[in-house]
Amino acid sequence: MDVLKKVPVREQDPKVRATNFEEVCLGYNKEEAEAEASRCLNCPNPQCVKGCPVAIQIPQFIEEVKKGNVAEAYQVISRSSALPSVCGRVCPQESQCEGKCIRQYKGDAVSIGKLERYVADTARAMGIMPEGAKEKKNHKVAVIGSGPSGLTCAGDLAKMGYDVTIFEALHEAGGVLVYGIPEFRLPKEDVVQKEIDNVKALGVKIETDVVIGKSVTIDSLMKNEGFDAVFIGSGAGLPRFMRIPGEQSLGVFSANEFLTRSNLMKAFSPNSTTPIMHPKKCVVVGGGNVAMDSARTALRLGAEVHVVYRRSEEELPARKEEVGHAKEEGIIFDLLTNPVEVLADENGWVSGIRCIRMELGEPDESGRRSPVEIKGSEFEIDCDAVIMALGTSPNPLISSTTEGLDVNKRKCIVAEETNGQTSKRGVFAGGDAVTGAATVILAMGAGKAAAKGIDEYLMSL
Repeated sequence: MDVLKKVPVREQDPKVRATNFEEVCLGYNKEEAEAEASRCLNCPNPQCVKGCPVAIQIPQFIEEVKKGNVAEAYQVISRSSALPSVCGRVCPQESQCEGKCIRQYKGDAVSIGKLERYVADTARAMGIMPEGAKEKKNHKVAVIGSGPSGLTCAGDLAKMGYDVTIFEALHEAGGVLVYGIPEFRLPKEDVVQKEIDNVKALGVKIETDVVIGKSVTIDSLMKNEGFDAVFIGSGAGLPRFMRIPGEQSLGVFSANEFLTRSNLMKAFSPNSTTPIMHPKKCVVVGGGNVAMDSARTALRLGAEVHVVYRRSEEELPARKEEVGHAKEEGIIFDLLTNPVEVLADENGWVSGIRCIRMELGEPDESGRRSPVEIKGSEFEIDCDAVIMALGTSPNPLISSTTEGLDVNKRKCIVAEETNGQTSKRGVFAGGDAVTGAATVILAMGAGKAAAKGIDEYLMSL
């Protein structure tokens, strides 16, 4: 074995997986996981832990994998993470824990994410559960939203002994994990639901079909229903559009709607009663992970798919792994290209999209070079569907129905980064509701910080 090279992970063949919704990555088996774990240097000052938003004790769990002790490795992980099977699949490890791995300075970084997935999946198959609270505390906490930040906050609070209830607006728990991320990246029944079951096993109660701000308000939960603290982890589900001519044409979708129909409502299945368009040629506007998810979903529904992005490949915000998978599956990338108009036929249906070529100019505030239009370079792409994957914003319903809750100009809830405390006493917030659309693991980190903040607040009463 070459210790400088990571053990490759098995995947479905691109030509096969492009026609189905089964998971692309097949993960490690026992022999592969133990071989990869043996590459860890077990650093005395592990930088990988500093790169993990939920501070998993990475060398400790990898050492247990190396010894074949999956049960102990799982307990090490679950002390820090409520969703290890999820994180092992969708976290951008390359820019976090693996991005800090000392191994990469001479060879490949250790495949921390794939090892985390192996441990969590194996523990689940063995029936191993996370350890719960030894003592109960006499306080009730409400958690708004059952996405990654809400589940993490609820799980941590339950481990501390609190009586926790999650309120979810949709009919299924999971938030973005069930409506936003496709089955081929994150299986719902075998992974997401099992992680939610683990959180419930800690004593957390989940009430679905409860829209905070309509069904009940945060003020009412605290004044009338006996909740001593509230965590808002409602995410960012309000889609953005370009506001270009023709954007209201039939066949223009937000990525949110398109993915929700497919992921949550299983519209891709012949047995589903939820309709979804099966485009012949689809343009996806955007370059993030949601754009890749939308493009790869449309491909599996039978479309030729173009991803249109105004910067170059180097600036694509999506994970390199997702971009690579998309290319292998046959998705076409039209880079340094920006839409200027959606074209429609006489019946109002999308018939194409007019674009303009771009070039990179000076860096913008984020440090990326700003795209500049090349005059006279307009061209058209024929298509019958356009998916706008341009990011999302928090829904203002909660903030507008809660007294004393400050928001910023982007309609995000204002909260302390260290503990999630908002301007309203006893109300905490974290994840996309505070930052705008970000990653699953950053939302989990915020939920974890808020759980600690809530514990400190309740202990001070």
